[in-house]
Formats: sequence, C-alpha cells, structure tokens
Amino acid sequence: MSYLFKIIPNENLDQIIPLVYALNDSKISKALLESRFSEIKHQNYECAGVFVDNDLVAITGLWFCTRHYIGKTVELDHVYIKPEYRNKGLGKQFMLWIQNYVLEKGCNSMELNTYVQNNPSHKFYYNEGFNILGYHFLKKL
Repeated sequence: MSYLFKIIPNENLDQIIPLVYALNDSKISKALLESRFSEIKHQNYECAGVFVDNDLVAITGLWFCTRHYIGKTVELDHVYIKPEYRNKGLGKQFMLWIQNYVLEKGCNSMELNTYVQNNPSHKFYYNEGFNILGYHFLKKL
C-alpha cells in the first residue's frame, strides 16, 4: 500500500474533524471541534496527515515551541490512525516521517501526551524511543 505523508494546509483543517471526533469517542461535538480548530490554525500549529489515494487515514497535530529544558521541540497532539490501518507498520512510518520533518525545522525533541488507559499506545511510543518524563496534570476552570 502506498502512503502519502504531508502537511495539511491550515485552511483545510476541516478535513481532520472526523478523525479527531473519532479519537475523542464523540465526547466533543463536531461543532465544538470546528470552533476550536478555527482558533488553533492561527497559533503555532501544523497538522500532518497520511493519505491513501485521496482518503485521509491518519493525522497528528504538531505544536512548535521552545522549552527551557530541551530547546526547540514539537508536541504531537491528537495522533490518530483509522482502525483499519493500524498494526500494519503505518504508525512507525508516520513517526519516522514526522521526525525527519521536524528535524528539518530545527527541533531537538518530540513530545506527546497519551491517555493513561491507552496501553497499546504506551508500548508503541516506548518502541519508538519515547520515554516518560513526568505526569500531565489538568485542571478545568
């Protein structure tokens, strides 16, 4: 199977909504996601996608910043691969493509959060060379 890896232009972010909606198990409405992404696209954000023919099958957000403890970094956000494309090596290829892309942009590291209960993702990220640095805390206001 042939995959096309590319950055999705911010003006086309509406095409990622169905995948982000599926990632969140429909807990966040599509309307709210559309509203949030209309703000996100004006921030230090890019979205990488994987296409098979013209079908978007995988995504991840890329937040670029400089952190005091590591320097220029990218935080991967809402990493999602459609279920029918999982366990076929696509995730590994996607991470390698992202790594090469962000290295070209001068990043020193890649970071991400993953849900505590998502054990399969933990094993995957360990195998990709990620280590746990700390805990992610959240306080809703």
